[in-house]
Amino acid sequence: MRSSDILIVDDEVGIRDLLSEILQDEGYTVALAENAEEARRLRHQVRPAMVLLDIWMPDCDGITLLKEWAKNGQLNMPVVMMSGHASVETAVEATKIGAIDFLEKPIALQKLLAAVDRALKHSEMQAASGLNFDRLGNSPVVQDLSHALTAAAATKANTPILLTGEPGSAFKIVARYFQKPNTPWVEPAKTEHIVDIPMELLQKSVGGVLYLGDVSEYSKNILQGIAFLFGKAERQNIRIVCACSDDPEEFTGADSKLPALAKAVTVDIPPLRSQPDDIAFLVNQVQGELSDTQKIPPATFSVGALNILRQYDWPGNYDQLRGIVKNLMLEADGGEVSEQDAGAAFGQGGSGGGSEIIGGFNFNMPLRELREELERRYFEYHIAQENQNMSRVALKVGLERTHLYRKLKQLGISVTRRNGADKGEE
Repeated sequence: MRSSDILIVDDEVGIRDLLSEILQDEGYTVALAENAEEARRLRHQVRPAMVLLDIWMPDCDGITLLKEWAKNGQLNMPVVMMSGHASVETAVEATKIGAIDFLEKPIALQKLLAAVDRALKHSEMQAASGLNFDRLGNSPVVQDLSHALTAAAATKANTPILLTGEPGSAFKIVARYFQKPNTPWVEPAKTEHIVDIPMELLQKSVGGVLYLGDVSEYSKNILQGIAFLFGKAERQNIRIVCACSDDPEEFTGADSKLPALAKAVTVDIPPLRSQPDDIAFLVNQVQGELSDTQKIPPATFSVGALNILRQYDWPGNYDQLRGIVKNLMLEADGGEVSEQDAGAAFGQGGSGGGSEIIGGFNFNMPLRELREELERRYFEYHIAQENQNMSRVALKVGLERTHLYRKLKQLGISVTRRNGADKGEE
């Protein structure tokens, strides 16, 4: 099945064939499932453009399957329910779970085509907006974030937005909140494009959102390019959204590195450790996304495994969660993730039988943590070799000094800024 297919799920062969024939005559591509098990298999292969789902089926009714998709984070395609015997209460229940429409059998031709047209337009909007903000959970801190975003979105369409938070926060997911239906979403494919093709970025963004990523990671040259974009965007009805994972005062204070951000509305994203009750929900959302985009089989996370994830401090926030869930899914290969598996992912022992130390590194650590440990030792080595002369260290490792200091701060490496030549270069 392709992502452009309409998936028809009905146990009656006559209805399946009739609906399939009608829709194919209208130019649509169609995939068929005679029961919930077949629907699950096709859904795991790819996200269909939409689903026509019968409520009454022998092995598993459509409402149960709808709930299952919603729980597993797989209800990210429009579903239209069908039934010849359903009550109003059943239709309401399906809508609350996430179905976008309901068709009563026998289905009139025009009603069928109108429902399919509405569903496919909804699907296009979902695809255009990527991961939705409502996939971040429902805890009090997320509700507070939602209120702050609602207020920020109510400002003029060309008012810039600055999203602040710790490294690894779900900046892009939150930024998508500001994209209105059927409007452009633009982000540079490469950071250099901010300087190299600014007018092209602006032209594509008119009437929509231009997302420029984390400004705290950029060089002075790139920040100058962003300042140019700010100067043009205000007159072209473009909302620029930036993120900042470092001290926002550096970009909004009196001595701002980017004075244009002084006009921005600032929205703070809470750290992941402040929403432990959302972890199970987020795990399912990440699984659904990875199953769709990378075809990784979803896993079943045991209660013990979820407890391990809830209790973790998540210094890398959403990005770290996504990486951990992906690694656990790959290892489970469609099976169960146990408490021991989750513990081993954080170096807490478990199925790995303890730490595997090779060359001074623990290869049972999550990849992100192992990479950070390698980077920490790398920079500490060069700082010692150059006797803390940060100008020479920056030259040796190939980073601008401002970027180098920011990197060292992220890794928890303290250095003393030297006087003289070092100071003069700042």
